[in-house]
Amino acid sequence: QLQLVESGGGLVQPGGSLRLSCAPSGFKLDYYAIGWFRQAPGKEREGVSCISSSGKSTKYADSVKGRFTLSRDNAKNTVYLQMNSLKPEDTAVYYCAAHRNPFPDFCQIVQKSVNGFLWWYDYWGRGTQVTVSS
Repeated sequence: QLQLVESGGGLVQPGGSLRLSCAPSGFKLDYYAIGWFRQAPGKEREGVSCISSSGKSTKYADSVKGRFTLSRDNAKNTVYLQMNSLKPEDTAVYYCAAHRNPFPDFCQIVQKSVNGFLWWYDYWGRGTQVTVSS
């Protein structure tokens, strides 16, 4: 089985920061576009961010733009989601996902939709809980 493993979630106060990591199990991420998604209780899973396989293109949902930063370190075979200025509405389970053989404008296209075209992704992690509360 090809899996992704998220880590770095936890409880943080509003205005605080967290850095989530996404690492694969059994494969290399070099040629995969990586997306981050989140799902709050009672809500639909939404696309948060997407980074191209090269790392040169990153796209963000309007709700997190300017606060979240997605990056990748292919040498470490890991992607990161830096989350700053966290708000209570950011509370959710956060998932990373990998898409094999993406076309050049993959991230631009998938982030046009709130759902981030989640069904286009091939491999998923099991999620990490992020709770933003006083």
